Amino acid sequence: MKYRNHTTILEFLLLGLTDDSALQPLFFSLFLSMYLVTILGNLLIILAIYSDSHLHTPMNFFLSNLSFNDICLSTTTVPKMLVNIQSQDQSIYYTGCLSLVSFVLVFTILENFLLAGMAFDLYVAICHPLRYTVIMNPLLYVSLLQSSLLISTMDAFLHTLLGLRLSFCTDLEIPHFFCELAEVIELACSDTLINNILVFVAACVFAGFPFSGIIFSYIHIVSSVLRMPSSEGKHKAFSTCGSHLSVVFLFYGTGFVVYISSAVTDSPRKTAVASVMYSVVTQMLNPLQPEEQGHEGDLEEAHW
Repeated sequence: MKYRNHTTILEFLLLGLTDDSALQPLFFSLFLSMYLVTILGNLLIILAIYSDSHLHTPMNFFLSNLSFNDICLSTTTVPKMLVNIQSQDQSIYYTGCLSLVSFVLVFTILENFLLAGMAFDLYVAICHPLRYTVIMNPLLYVSLLQSSLLISTMDAFLHTLLGLRLSFCTDLEIPHFFCELAEVIELACSDTLINNILVFVAACVFAGFPFSGIIFSYIHIVSSVLRMPSSEGKHKAFSTCGSHLSVVFLFYGTGFVVYISSAVTDSPRKTAVASVMYSVVTQMLNPLQPEEQGHEGDLEEAHW
């Protein structure tokens, strides 16, 4: 098959979730509503934490950054889809597509690290309550955030650089509502072995390690909670972990569904629909709410 160099590529076509024009107004209204709820809900969490000094705890530090990250991730994907539906124009410039890929990678990887950081905070609060303030000091959790952001940015930059070396055929249709890295690589006519290896390694490292850390934390949390003498203490501990666990299951569960669906189905559109869950719905349904008191005090009391 004859292909042309990527420097001649002007734009891709984002096919979205459906070709049915009758469903486009419904999708526009639905995703606009979800986007507004995501923005307003997460902004309220950030403002509540920022305005109340009692909420300046490590957990709420991670929570506020998670909320800001959710806003950024939704803003990266949803507005372009809304513009495409409204204008009936599915095109996106080549440079814009690569930029979108980069931002999606940064915010998705950062989401993994933030969820792992929150799990570590819960682990320290429940398993080592007397040492909580010593371990979870500002230097530690600020350094964790900075290093996570640096790693996420470097990984996205590397994927983008490797994407620039690809050449594409005349078929430039992406069966998705945003420029997803795997879909862009699949359209390339040049050798994509290095790109696919990097995607696999990055997924194992930047999703596998944080998820393993979350599992490790919760194994110790459950073990510690079961040793608590009072049922009230157990209830407090599990209720504190419940909202975080719901986000973890939704984010990783839907991501796993996307991976499985892409492996077993020959319909990219079905994969795109499944990816709505981790790229849009998770950010909207973030159930974590700042509390009036730090959870470390309640959990220390629960131990006794």
